[in-house]
Amino acid sequence: MMRSGRLFRDGVATFALLAILALLALKMNNRPEIVQNGKFYVIDGDTLSTNGERLRLKGIDAPEYRQRCRRDGADWACGEEARRALATIIKTAAPECRGQERDRYGRLLVTCVAGDLDINAAMVRRGMAVSYGGYSNEERIARQAKAGLWAGDFERPSDYRREEHTTHADGNDPIAGLFGYLRQLVGWNAP
Repeated sequence: MMRSGRLFRDGVATFALLAILALLALKMNNRPEIVQNGKFYVIDGDTLSTNGERLRLKGIDAPEYRQRCRRDGADWACGEEARRALATIIKTAAPECRGQERDRYGRLLVTCVAGDLDINAAMVRRGMAVSYGGYSNEERIARQAKAGLWAGDFERPSDYRREEHTTHADGNDPIAGLFGYLRQLVGWNAP
């Protein structure tokens, strides 16, 4: 008799805990959508700034501003080109950017439109960014057309950042460089 009472009590406690966790999760997902419009400053091919706040275009990853790629056997400044492409797109009409999540750097993750044009999708379709969880159809179109990055060889922006971080973090310390190399060799990267 005592055992069944204990099981009942534990079941009720477990149910209550799960209910509290569900309510917390619901509350966290209920963030208000933030809308930004007006003048934007282009930082790079997937980052904008307005009123002192940085906005990261959601679902895409563009080359870093200093990143270089290869096309027709020659280097080209694909990062600068991605920045120029985004600047050109946002000049066509007054963009509106919406989002409610933030990335680990505190940037608002946004989807931007200018009139009927989805700016995030346009960057991927023009080959100036790769899909990062949402624009795979546009990436397929860019690949087939050999547009932008797909016209030659390039390092994925996330790989480029990882290498840059490893290079700058290790500096001239040969031991740190060796450990960085071993981490890269076994595929383990610290966040």
